[in-house]
Amino acid sequence: MKRIASLTLLASSVLVAACSSTDPMSKLDYKSDRPAPKSSLEVPPDLTAPQVQNRYATPGSGAASLSAYQQSQGDGKAKPSQAAPVDGAVLAKVQDVHMARDGNQRWLAVGKQSPQELWPVLKAFWQDNGFVVKTEEPEIGVMETDWAENRAKLPNDGVRKLMETVGLGAIYSTPERDKFRIRLEKTTEGTEVYFSHRGMYEIYTNEARSDTKWQPRPTDPELEAAFLGRFMVRLGIQNEKAKQAVETVTAPAASGDARAKLDGNKLVVGDSFDRAWRRIGLALDRVGLVVSDRDRSQGTYFVHPAQSEAEAKAEGGFWSSLAFWKDKKPQVGGKVDNDYRVVVKPASDTQSVLMITDSRGAALPDVETRTLLGKLRNELQ
Repeated sequence: MKRIASLTLLASSVLVAACSSTDPMSKLDYKSDRPAPKSSLEVPPDLTAPQVQNRYATPGSGAASLSAYQQSQGDGKAKPSQAAPVDGAVLAKVQDVHMARDGNQRWLAVGKQSPQELWPVLKAFWQDNGFVVKTEEPEIGVMETDWAENRAKLPNDGVRKLMETVGLGAIYSTPERDKFRIRLEKTTEGTEVYFSHRGMYEIYTNEARSDTKWQPRPTDPELEAAFLGRFMVRLGIQNEKAKQAVETVTAPAASGDARAKLDGNKLVVGDSFDRAWRRIGLALDRVGLVVSDRDRSQGTYFVHPAQSEAEAKAEGGFWSSLAFWKDKKPQVGGKVDNDYRVVVKPASDTQSVLMITDSRGAALPDVETRTLLGKLRNELQ
């Protein structure tokens, strides 16, 4: 009798898992390896929160900063936006939001909401989803989480539940970790929200399985789409509508001509400047180049290799193909200069050109240029 009951329970569990697997947003249960930092003191209700100068790219404005854009639009004073709730509550009825797709890239277009309004909601969203927000750079519209584990991939059996009951649930772990970079772009209609995924996988280094190391694994566009869907729900969109948006954009993209091709020391992108600027920004995040600043009026991203990728270089990680990027770089102030400039220029109404230089604007060695452009070309197809 007990065996029959066990089989019935097993069949029920499989059925539930099969039903939930059709919804990619339901298979996410993240927990960071690090505890969340203590929250800072709240501003008393009779005081005004300090203003933060936010620099966001504004298509067609030619301004590199949000404050400059606001000054060009009216009285010359930056007008503070209505503060969004920081306790994880949704913004008041954001109906003008939809998920867009270009190739394997996806993002949310949120109309009538400024980056300042979305920023605290985004931070609360990631914290509520089990991530620790590691860095915040509102002046360039970039936020990054720490590494976290998707515990939905762990077996949900009685032994694990017992271990969690007695406080030993941490002994269960997966060999994968994920983190996200969040980027906001101001548009004439509102704000575009981008989530870029980076993953690591733990492998054994010897036959005895006594030592392990972490190495990068490919980005997961479907995981990015699933979290974009969840954020749609946070903004007040019905769960079924968000689920439908995720399923629509995760459908295979129609094949066509190459969107990007190498031309000597340049990368020709088959998009107008506005569209290329947006796609290149997400591609930089995906290949592990961190945007430290940007100037849309000059078509320039200021980037450097992500720290974790640099640390993984000696382990044969993602940047192992750029083994020269540290050893042969010039020194500035006694330190190795690892910074790059990614310059985007319009070539025509339907094409743009991407070039990469060092931090001073000088040309890179041919091998380094081709390697970097090749990684970006793969993301821009």
